[in-house]
Amino acid sequence: MADLILYVSLLIIWLSLLYHLFLMVGGYCYYWQHFRIVHQWQKKSLQKPVVSILIPAHNEEVVIRDTLSEMVKLNYPKDKLEIIVINDLSTDQTGAIVDEFSKEYSFVKAVHTEKPFGGKGKSGALNQGLKNSQGEVIVVYDADNQPEPNALHYLVMGLINDQSAGAVVGKFRVLNAKKNLLTRFINIETLTFQWLAQAGRWYWFKVATIPGTNFAIRRSLLEELDGWDEKALSEDTELSFRVYESGYHIRFFPQGVTWEQEPETLKVWWKQRTRWARGNLYVIGKYLFRVTELKSKRVMLDLLYFISIYLLFFAGILLSHSLFVTSFVVDLNLTIGSVSFLLIFIGFLVFVTQVCLALSLEQNQLTSKNVMTVALMYVIYSQMWIFLVIYASGLEIKRVMFKQEARWYKTERFDSKSKGQKEID
Repeated sequence: MADLILYVSLLIIWLSLLYHLFLMVGGYCYYWQHFRIVHQWQKKSLQKPVVSILIPAHNEEVVIRDTLSEMVKLNYPKDKLEIIVINDLSTDQTGAIVDEFSKEYSFVKAVHTEKPFGGKGKSGALNQGLKNSQGEVIVVYDADNQPEPNALHYLVMGLINDQSAGAVVGKFRVLNAKKNLLTRFINIETLTFQWLAQAGRWYWFKVATIPGTNFAIRRSLLEELDGWDEKALSEDTELSFRVYESGYHIRFFPQGVTWEQEPETLKVWWKQRTRWARGNLYVIGKYLFRVTELKSKRVMLDLLYFISIYLLFFAGILLSHSLFVTSFVVDLNLTIGSVSFLLIFIGFLVFVTQVCLALSLEQNQLTSKNVMTVALMYVIYSQMWIFLVIYASGLEIKRVMFKQEARWYKTERFDSKSKGQKEID
């Protein structure tokens, strides 16, 4: 019996590793392909639409000034741009800083929420911003983001040239990547996710997922979908599914780049990632039990992707870890023990190879220090995710059983000296 369980767990793990390696090959191919696409689109002279940038902000005084300082530098006609900061019941100086910018720049607008409409989390704030916006295209940035000057131009370029795209998502980089080991882990995780999960899925299946920031979406589509789901903790993933169900696709367009601050302590990381995991589990539960009603095959592909990550892959890891720990206490009479160790070692090499391939696509990222960090990720950071998913799953089961309301956690910001310095080495 123990042998069978080990076989099953290894099969699940290896199928996941090989699938992600397959995605990485697609990401590598798309990396070279997208330069040609950009060159072709730049030759076209198309009229630019009116754009509304929505920035939800709750107690963001630490970062909001730097964010707005970069937003006003965006290379986009200012007569066709409005930057809307939704000051969502902040108790610090966020509102005052936003008002300061709105007085200086005519295209910056402050929306101060009030109860009972405010304080409902990011989705609620975005819905309030949507009601107060005029743009044909809605772009979302988090309050800690510093987009590159041409980021907005490229996002809008994607929507104009791809009429089948309901949304276009850009690429995000880590602003404080060199702060400590945790931020180095997150930096590598971020780059790998984008070139593996986003670019790879787009290249092979024309599927991508809306992130929480740096994306553009058609206003007409958002209104058709009734905005953001205020019950979803991962409002971006949930919105992605509805975009596909509406008949559009979501394009990954890495030319549009923003820089964002990431958690610098384990406590903040744990809370943020727990919210992400719970939000994605909510989406899985929302759509899994009505999969026969889904019209879009892309939704099914995306649903399968999240199921493979949060249910199957972690189940395989948990089974293999449980057997490993139990074997120290009880003789399980495993007949493939040595083979399993070999497969685990090869799996480690596959993991390192695909992550290093992703790093090679970014300037100054494939360094000896980062390669060592990748090796540490396998034994430290990846294992942290196992405990986090178990914890988040328990919270979601409890929420559903007792019909609790999910509470939004706003990621804590850090007043770092590195802020504003784009760390690419």
